[in-house]
Amino acid sequence: MKRFQNLILLFFVVALVAVPLVIIHKPEPGPDGKEVEIFTGSDDQAKNAVGKIDPTYKPWAKSPMEPPSGEIESLLFALQASLGAGFIGYWYGTASAHAKMRKELGNQAQC
Repeated sequence: MKRFQNLILLFFVVALVAVPLVIIHKPEPGPDGKEVEIFTGSDDQAKNAVGKIDPTYKPWAKSPMEPPSGEIESLLFALQASLGAGFIGYWYGTASAHAKMRKELGNQAQC
């Protein structure tokens, strides 16, 4: 039963990621003709701010992979965050379980 429950939860997580990408429609270009990005973040704002402060600035590192769109970049970032949170949660859960087991074994040894 637990395995079936995990598969259902995994399906819902995938659906939560995929459904917004399918149902959100990209708005029309603005009056200046510039294409509107709907899933942009603070990285683009920081890049634009640096460009305004120092137009001659050249980045010292290049990304090894350039995602095809902002939506994919946002998806990869969310995936990275969820994997990190899962790893930390797993580590914390096992560490607390080990501590609880050690405490119980210590109590049994004193009896």
